[in-house]
Amino acid sequence: MITIEESSQLVNIAVMGEFTIADFKQFEEHALHKLTAPGKINLLFDLRGMLGYTPDVAWEELKFFRRQHNHDFSKIAVVTDNQWLTWQAWLSRLFVDADIRAFSDYHEAESWARI
Repeated sequence: MITIEESSQLVNIAVMGEFTIADFKQFEEHALHKLTAPGKINLLFDLRGMLGYTPDVAWEELKFFRRQHNHDFSKIAVVTDNQWLTWQAWLSRLFVDADIRAFSDYHEAESWARI
């Protein structure tokens, strides 16, 4: 399950439990709507409550960020205490033209993503 909050140039996504393809499609719908406005947007993924994700989410993420929208985002903040997710965020820098950073503190991530 996910929750999504939007402000002017920020899409804030919190994942609780398993991140499913339906959740990703919901995020994708919000992000595509925000991308119709001029300029790049920032993303804030709060993954502290995520227990895992389904394999199809990994494939959709690859298609969405790395093939279709790799130049559309300015900043992507990932909030997690999971070292594997931190490494995934770091590796994503190779494929996405955005400043991607992992944070353990939500408020620090949110402040950075709003600038």
